Amino acid sequence: MKNDPLYSAPCPIARSLGRIGDSWSMMILRDAFAGFTRFDEFQKSCNIAPNILSRRLKELVEDGLLAKVSYSITPPRYEYNLTERGRDFRPVLLALAEWGNRHFAPEGRQLQLIENKTQRPVEAVMVDRETGEPITADNYSMVPGPAASPAIRYRDQYLAEKRAGTVLKYTPPLHGNDQYE
Repeated sequence: MKNDPLYSAPCPIARSLGRIGDSWSMMILRDAFAGFTRFDEFQKSCNIAPNILSRRLKELVEDGLLAKVSYSITPPRYEYNLTERGRDFRPVLLALAEWGNRHFAPEGRQLQLIENKTQRPVEAVMVDRETGEPITADNYSMVPGPAASPAIRYRDQYLAEKRAGTVLKYTPPLHGNDQYE
């Protein structure tokens, strides 16, 4: 379900969560990557109520992650196919699966990524496209971008001062949706 305050927040993480932060939407996208395209397939795989599935599919189409394509006129039936925007979400799901396997699967991996050619299990990691180096907290940081809102810039300045031990209280400027960063 869309989270309207997050949907239009200046932070890209908040905006993304406003669109797909709902667990049902994530499960639908998981299944779309697996190859499910039809309403009944999503419903059975996710064990989701039809009214909730209808709403989530509508929102994923509106947000451009899925495309609704007719495959039957009588009766009217549709498939839901990943769009380019939807396909770009795959690394997020892979990272979430890897994190879940590492921290919440005491019984072992329920899903794993494999190399298709060799069937070799692989571990998904995020790397710097230019250097190929793994992105770690020690070597990479999130900082305000060129279009950063005042609240994002304030947050960054506050954290720099906190690390330096020169700030006492966090009081961000609240302008519209800036509080949802």
